[in-house]
Amino acid sequence: MSMEATQFRTLVETHQKMVFSIALRVTGEYGAAEEVAQDVFLELYRGAERLTSADHVRFWLRRVTVHRATDALRRKSRQPEAAAEEWMEEQHVENENTRLDAGIEARLEELLRALPESMRVAVVLRYQEEMAPDEIAKLLGQPVATVKSHLQRGLQLLRVKAAVTMKGYVRGQA
Repeated sequence: MSMEATQFRTLVETHQKMVFSIALRVTGEYGAAEEVAQDVFLELYRGAERLTSADHVRFWLRRVTVHRATDALRRKSRQPEAAAEEWMEEQHVENENTRLDAGIEARLEELLRALPESMRVAVVLRYQEEMAPDEIAKLLGQPVATVKSHLQRGLQLLRVKAAVTMKGYVRGQA
């Protein structure tokens, strides 16, 4: 065995919400996110001795989760029966002070799922994981300019779509 059970359990407990949340936001499906998270932690179990620090583990988990989730998303896009909605409410780590109305939150999740894959990944890592563009670039193996472009275009697209689809929500909040 490459790792003791208690060490592995601690790593899973520490990082499972982050891994699942990234997977869910990238794939857009609860079941797919669960599968991705299981695959990621299985791979962690098999190769954890290569990871040298807590920061290295977090970086590795984010990177592998993004890659596995985008792979799942690509597989799904090639399967016509995969169009069925599986979206379920996940357990968010939320700040009570910034809790959004459930309707607005659901709309935002829909808008996020509608973004092209490269933009969605950049936006999730930047605003959910609070990673800087240079960290995202390193994680994804892309130039910083590419990441910044994906962020800018992704946010621009979100704003345009939100302006059209969320008029009622925004007015209702005023």
